[in-house]
Amino acid sequence: MEKAAFFSSKLKQIFTFERVFLLIFLLAIILRFWHPDLKLFHHDEAIHSWFSFNLLTKGSWIYDPSYHGPFLYYVTAGMFSLFGASDLVARLLPALFGTLLVPLVYFIYRLGYITRAQTLIIALFLTISPDMVYFSRFLRHDIFMLFFTMLLLVALLYYFERGQLRYAIIAAIAAGGALCCKEEMPFILLIFITFFGYAIWKKRINLPPQWKNDLIIGLLIIFGILVALYSAFGMHPETLVGQNFQINSTGWYQAVDHWVSMSNEQRLGGPFYFYIPLYLLYEVPIFLLAILGTLQFMFEDFNLILAGKRLKNWLFKRRFELSINDLALTSQAQLRNPKIINHKSDLFFQLCIYWMILTMAFYAYVGEKVPWLIIHQLLPMSFVAVYKLNWQKAAFALIGCLFLILITWHVAFIPADINEPIVQVQNSEDLRQVMSIMDNSSQVVLASEDYWPLPWYYRGDRWDKITFYGQKQEIDLLTKNSPGVIILHDTESYNTIPGYNKTTYKLDYWFSYYDNQNRLLDYYFHRDGTMGSINLDVFTKQY
Repeated sequence: MEKAAFFSSKLKQIFTFERVFLLIFLLAIILRFWHPDLKLFHHDEAIHSWFSFNLLTKGSWIYDPSYHGPFLYYVTAGMFSLFGASDLVARLLPALFGTLLVPLVYFIYRLGYITRAQTLIIALFLTISPDMVYFSRFLRHDIFMLFFTMLLLVALLYYFERGQLRYAIIAAIAAGGALCCKEEMPFILLIFITFFGYAIWKKRINLPPQWKNDLIIGLLIIFGILVALYSAFGMHPETLVGQNFQINSTGWYQAVDHWVSMSNEQRLGGPFYFYIPLYLLYEVPIFLLAILGTLQFMFEDFNLILAGKRLKNWLFKRRFELSINDLALTSQAQLRNPKIINHKSDLFFQLCIYWMILTMAFYAYVGEKVPWLIIHQLLPMSFVAVYKLNWQKAAFALIGCLFLILITWHVAFIPADINEPIVQVQNSEDLRQVMSIMDNSSQVVLASEDYWPLPWYYRGDRWDKITFYGQKQEIDLLTKNSPGVIILHDTESYNTIPGYNKTTYKLDYWFSYYDNQNRLLDYYFHRDGTMGSINLDVFTKQY
């Protein structure tokens, strides 16, 4: 017993809270920065990098709500100017912003809103969550917006706690940065404004005496950031005021109309429960614990074990009442562990539950259903998952982390096409072979309306050897200058072209629900089966 106590004491001395948190943070760095260019660019990543490259080389960028806000393009162009344009460099900042979510959890702990155990589990969830890792290695606007959302939350909490102007400035920078990322950020701001406004009205939060001055300064900072970035630092003032001062003619005024029309069109549509299967595929422990946390919030004394006993009594005895023995044991447990009320913690978790429910409802309603939008729901969900944390929930969370790390490895670190809905429509690894063939040819003919990400990979003067047609052409035109390679869409192609060999490659691929709908349970465990794809016929010259 003495040896066991000594060993336990030594472990506690070695693995202090701060050291364990640092180990989790180091794991977050590794998972995001290890070989970030392992996989080819997604279609959208290629377009974002292409725009950033043009911004750097030609100084050309103008806001188009179809491609979201300016922040990504300016910071990516900056990275290209420092380190050169490549897949690896393009993904460094998403990896950095995704990593920085983890230390922000620590700052919430320092204010006393969450306990040490809650802090470690939240940090671990954010570190190894498949969606968080995958989209931290992915050049889209969402991970930037998510970081700014988290930074805004932390800054607001510190401002309400300490009343210092610097936290109001940080909050303003975070809000301005987030608004320069994506068009749904105003909804997230509305969530924070309504919750904190209600808390202030109910005297649960006290504002400092100078709050009006701080608010004015913060609004000016937000306005300055928006004006600078959306106008391309003054290069396109029409983005702000409209073409010929017609405010609905261009720029950010069109954002709401554009995305409402996209939502109504449901170009990438899905049912309102679209994200629930994704949680069951990738985030099971977080999702289940968040459901339990929500039930505990809604029903103050909700106890999962007692609920299970009541269900057992109903199944076998047709009554929900607990036995006298169960009631006695419950009373003893309550006497041994009296309820400790932490009003700060209660307020914080009320915010997280409110934030989680509204974001889930918002993205369930929005017609555009794409997998990267899950991370905006997953962030508050990770906090709700540790509400009223006890040893049973902590044990379930730690066991569940084995599932999370396994799925993370599968979706983020296997250099092959994977049959997973998390990838949306991903460019196939087959393209590496196609580009190798193109690299070994002095002249290439590309006659297909589907060709991205090739403009990114053949940017600059590398595109000079490519003759581009947006659609199928006659064989005489395709072979006019005897090119070494001819590439066509496989549905608009030829069975043969004289003097050429034909091979079909996947351009991009996606998880096909219709091909797997009769084997969903089998798919869940094996993650295999038929994938949908767009294919290219590559004709190589015979020598």
